[in-house]
Amino acid sequence: MSKYHQKISHQEAVAIARSAFSTGRTKDVNFRLKQLRQLLRMYEENNDEILLALKKDMRKSKLEGYLYEVELMVNDVREAIRHLRTWTKPKWLRKNWLTFADKGKIERVPFGVVLVIGPWNYPFQLTLVPLCGAIAAGNCVIVKPSEVSVHSAAKMAELIPKYLDPECYHVVMGGPTESEELLKNKFDHIFFTGSIQVGRKIHQAAARHLTPVTLELGGKSPVYIDNTVDYAMAAQRIMWGKCMNMGQTCVAPDFIICTKEVEKAFIAEVKNAMQAWYGSDWKSKPDLARIINAKHFNRLKSYLLNSGKVAVGGGYDEDDLWIEPSILVDVKVTDPIMQEEVFGPILPIVNMNSVVEAIKYINGRNSVPLCMYVFSADRGVQSLFENHVSAGTFACNETIVQFAIDELPFGGAGESGMGTYHGKFSFDAFSRDRACVYRDFSYLADKLGVFRYPPYSVLKINFLSFLLHHWKKFNITYFDYVPHLICFLLGIFAVFLYNNIHDDN
Repeated sequence: MSKYHQKISHQEAVAIARSAFSTGRTKDVNFRLKQLRQLLRMYEENNDEILLALKKDMRKSKLEGYLYEVELMVNDVREAIRHLRTWTKPKWLRKNWLTFADKGKIERVPFGVVLVIGPWNYPFQLTLVPLCGAIAAGNCVIVKPSEVSVHSAAKMAELIPKYLDPECYHVVMGGPTESEELLKNKFDHIFFTGSIQVGRKIHQAAARHLTPVTLELGGKSPVYIDNTVDYAMAAQRIMWGKCMNMGQTCVAPDFIICTKEVEKAFIAEVKNAMQAWYGSDWKSKPDLARIINAKHFNRLKSYLLNSGKVAVGGGYDEDDLWIEPSILVDVKVTDPIMQEEVFGPILPIVNMNSVVEAIKYINGRNSVPLCMYVFSADRGVQSLFENHVSAGTFACNETIVQFAIDELPFGGAGESGMGTYHGKFSFDAFSRDRACVYRDFSYLADKLGVFRYPPYSVLKINFLSFLLHHWKKFNITYFDYVPHLICFLLGIFAVFLYNNIHDDN
């Protein structure tokens, strides 16, 4: 293990990272690519150890661990390696009459020393995908894994110093107390994934230093179902999204809005799907994970006992941290389960009789959902929700897949978060646009600029006013080719002169 990771304090880790960033080496694209390739090696060489840590933390199945943790991370870092040189290319501005003597560009520059705070539900993916974006953007990074997923956090603390530059990238451990102390340090950007309650604390701590933040939070993601759907497909897609990681997923369907008629048909197909997937003994199936700890188990158990009526599932085993995937009916909007994000395998159904009523209820909750899921074959219904419900993401007739597409930005709005990431959007999240202008000391450019210097006169004011009002009308897209045009004209003149001399002779 590196000397930089032998029980150093978080203050020392930040100081070392700050010193490393000041050397400028993380700004070198070749250095970034080397670190990204090392990150890829870390995933590939420790696949089994990562899956074992996930199994120890929450009995996550090998398939879920591989697909939704390892494979998503591998694809993300490969995408960054493939496109990094393109992402880092500056954008040169076209010239116009006002700026013909200048060169201007927009370049993406790193923030500096950034903090990535990960959650416990997908501890590797939701911690290391932001790390990939931060490395690609040229930052030094302090990584704080969740202390709740003990084995996964320990594995990250072991592997990251082994594969990445030990001065530029640090892992700090600890619980809420240590996190509060860590946040007293000044960072140049903070990326947090977790609950709304903790997100507020992160935002408050960042505000002390005017530090920009990306907050990937959560909230109650509604599902609207009408009678135009294929009930079997809808049941499978919704329950797949709910059973993944036992509902401990920020983009999981949180509650359903539908009529009683739709509810009856939907529940019948849910029972068929669950029987086909898990048989009659769901608890024995290795494809279903467990609740992370007793605290969350007791919270979910109270929902089962105090909200609505169980229509599917309802079983639980405290010793095994097991709660059956369950559907509750006859749920009132005032029930406990409707007051906060469920974050577990329980899906309440609230009955409403129209699209308008559903939209009014969703918008009236005073919190913007992370996702809005609409199950309907009616394009008009889809458009109504898309245009009238504010949500971080929107999906029709599917759940969760919008999270897995790198070409799409992922993020919330309002209480469900701020900022986006994934793919190129992760690079953008950890960098900023910087304007650069270059001008030389040429005589012509200086003479044309004398109108801005005192003493001011009516002539100068009128001339500058004309330029400021009309300069965009005179964009000269061919300025880059002016030198070639001059050479061409000089060539024609030389040929003409040669011919004249030749004729005279």
